[in-house]
Amino acid sequence: MCTYAPEIAGIVKDSTREVSLSTDETTDEVQADQATYCGFVAILGAPNAGKSTLLNRLVGTKVSIVSPKVQTTRRRVLGITVKDDAQLIFVDTPGIFTPRQNKRLEQAIVKAAWSAAFDADSLLLLVDAKRGLDSDTKAIIQGLRERRSRATLALNKLDLVKPPQLLPLIKELDDLGLFERTFVISAHTGDGCDDLLNYLLESLPKGPWHFPEDQLSDLSNRALAAELTREKLFLDLHQELPYSLTVETENWIESEDGKEVRIDQVIYVERDSQKGIVLGKGGRQIKAVGQAAREELEQILEMRVHLFLFVKVRDKWTNDPERYREMGLDFD
Repeated sequence: MCTYAPEIAGIVKDSTREVSLSTDETTDEVQADQATYCGFVAILGAPNAGKSTLLNRLVGTKVSIVSPKVQTTRRRVLGITVKDDAQLIFVDTPGIFTPRQNKRLEQAIVKAAWSAAFDADSLLLLVDAKRGLDSDTKAIIQGLRERRSRATLALNKLDLVKPPQLLPLIKELDDLGLFERTFVISAHTGDGCDDLLNYLLESLPKGPWHFPEDQLSDLSNRALAAELTREKLFLDLHQELPYSLTVETENWIESEDGKEVRIDQVIYVERDSQKGIVLGKGGRQIKAVGQAAREELEQILEMRVHLFLFVKVRDKWTNDPERYREMGLDFD
């Protein structure tokens, strides 16, 4: 249950309906039907609103990388949750912001976010309750209005905001008439997330499942490994450098018994000076990044990982169509 303050609970729309997807009924007719439910829900929000943290929370494991820096997510990532006869497929979109005209990568990221959103069955707008209605969130709301799209609203970071700050924001957003339901949550602590998940499950249309029951994401292991290494670089590096690099998995060689894997990755940067920063003095920086990525990969893959990182300079890689294909972005 969400730990709403009493005054908040009176404003937030009721979100406690039970999920009517069980198969407890025992009539022959119900047993013969065995209807399944499936749908895509796109998670929209400004950069650093907590979309990837929420996705990982709702799926129950890490499928999308997370860092305190904005624009960490570049590609569309699917996270899959199964409950009873329902398969809910979340689309973690890159944060939507106003891209600079001379930044092709920024434009491609924002385009990918909107494209993924409007290919989905329904939308979930995540708003950072501490930051409130910033310019990026207002732009997203305007985009929804122009497309005449309704969404579910989740105000995130309940753990960082006191009720007097939260109440006016809830009312202001609710008065827009764009949102079917409003939830107050903390993706970090999990407060309110079960109520949100149950509502989204209840709203799914009938239809066949798109993925096997045990699949949690559409990311290949090669892509996930590259993303995890990029996450560690984002966490360790500062200023503009994280935005000037990308990571690709070049080789993936598993042992015959499936207990070990060798992974070769290339970190592309744009200038020689950036290469030196990524390597660090005596190679200490790249060693620390590799160790952190390897340890997390071993936990996820449940096998021993031998990770080898190489840093290469590729001038203007952000204008290279091949790099965009690797990231699942549209170069044009």
